[in-house]
Amino acid sequence: MDIGLSLLQISAAHALNDEQRRQLRQLSGLDDEPANLVRLLRISLALIAASLIGLGIIFWIAANWDSLARATRFILLQGVVVIMCIGAYARPAARIPLALLALLAIGAVFAYFGQTYQTGADPWQLFALWALLGLPLCLSVRHDALWTPWALIAMTAISLWLHANTGHSWRLDQREIHFQVTACIGGLTIAALLSPLFAQWTGAGRLSMRVAVTLAVISVALVGIAGLMSSEISGQFWLALFMLTIAAAAFISPRLFDIFSLSGIGLALNILLIGLLAHMVNLDSTRWSIPMLLFLGLAAAGLLAATVSAILKLSERAALNGGAK
Repeated sequence: MDIGLSLLQISAAHALNDEQRRQLRQLSGLDDEPANLVRLLRISLALIAASLIGLGIIFWIAANWDSLARATRFILLQGVVVIMCIGAYARPAARIPLALLALLAIGAVFAYFGQTYQTGADPWQLFALWALLGLPLCLSVRHDALWTPWALIAMTAISLWLHANTGHSWRLDQREIHFQVTACIGGLTIAALLSPLFAQWTGAGRLSMRVAVTLAVISVALVGIAGLMSSEISGQFWLALFMLTIAAAAFISPRLFDIFSLSGIGLALNILLIGLLAHMVNLDSTRWSIPMLLFLGLAAAGLLAATVSAILKLSERAALNGGAK
């Protein structure tokens, strides 16, 4: 729950004067500097520096592409991975940015390998190997600075895998629903593994989970929308609706409650339900098209308002239980 809003509600409920409001605000610590601000700034600057160094290495190799031998390029890229891993082990204070640089360098090695040897492997395999080899690094460091890019890498691998198994096109044909089911389950599984349920083993925080949830929800929602594109509602739609409902039920629980994730899931459910209503309403008739569009607009607004109201009530309940995030 927002602390500033809570202070205003308390002040109005108890009719506090200006001095009492000032004392209440002072006691709340709302205007105080965060206790870990300096540490967060140092970590943020170190992560930005690591990212820039990683990009600088890749750009330097690209700029000197013609003057470097193939073996030299591999030695440089693999050397960065090894040196950063050793540095992360030896220097705990710089472990997070050095590990992030190592994770990025692993991707650079695979990108160069794919460009050099042209093995014929699909891009998803390189991303899958990148995620697999980066997993021990993430489990060792146990920080969102690594889990967040790892989630992007893993979700990209799943998306490219689906693309490769559907004729290298982004169509969502009902005949390939088994691939779509696998991809959706894979995305939701990654989000679950990065949730607080497994935090004692992974060390992942809210940011990486939210990134994974956002990408997974988008994938599931697109599958559901594709199920509404034909004259008859296909199983894709009901599958997506079921998965999003299960995900919403999971994030309503006190242990997993997260406003950001629940809002994303709620928006996706709104889109699918309004899409279902639009599919059921006959808009072919010119006479009734405008009234039906007005009806759909009002229904969408009402459903969205109900969803927001429900999430706010759940947020208040979580705040009272000390679990609002």
